[in-house]
Amino acid sequence: MSADLRLTVLGSATPYPRPGNPCSGYLISAGETRLWTDAGSGTLGELRRHVRLDELDGVWISHLHADHAADLLTAYYGLLYADIERAAPLPLFGPPGIADRLAHFLTNTSRRSPVESAFAVHELHDGHRASVGELELTSRAVEHGMPAFALRAEAGGRSLVYSGDCAPCDGLAALVPGADALLCEADGPEPSPAHHTPEQAGDGAAGAGRLIVTHVGPFLAPGDAVERAAGRFDGPVEHAEPGATFVL
Repeated sequence: MSADLRLTVLGSATPYPRPGNPCSGYLISAGETRLWTDAGSGTLGELRRHVRLDELDGVWISHLHADHAADLLTAYYGLLYADIERAAPLPLFGPPGIADRLAHFLTNTSRRSPVESAFAVHELHDGHRASVGELELTSRAVEHGMPAFALRAEAGGRSLVYSGDCAPCDGLAALVPGADALLCEADGPEPSPAHHTPEQAGDGAAGAGRLIVTHVGPFLAPGDAVERAAGRFDGPVEHAEPGATFVL
């Protein structure tokens, strides 16, 4: 695998999967390092086109809405009860309480499901930093009406910022300057306390080399989202089409 920093779109639909487009999920790669970034409904199958669960170096989850995290549940079964063998649990970076949330859903008896046997859980906080293989990860708390985080992933002098789901806020803005690309949700046509409009995504990309809009909601066509964002950002603007790979 090339040492380039790469973003592969596993899915970008919201709030539920569409034919040919799972919910939010991405594969960030650098050299031999592979990070599953958000695990929305339907993304695990698409992930397996590129990498097995035993080849992943980590998982990073922005927040615990199902369209960003639901496939962790099926990944749990794959890691523990299928054809996957790992030398150690898969590192999982996510919001506070993520292990208990998974265990609550997966537990079917009086005995708590062994979530930690599948995942080595690391709870995020504002300013959290971690090294995963060749990737350096910085997480910042963002505004989404619940614990939620944005991510800056860096490798080989290149950088990608991912908004997760959020309204414009200082946490996201702190990550963007100098980034080669901003992957930013553009959920709807009107301002919201929990999401970006395309225009806000365009404004928020100032200081980045390019903008990739994702998580375009059901009341806004992707092409319209790109056009509206491009009216507020001077650099290239693209849509996170499922299956697309961006080399940074």
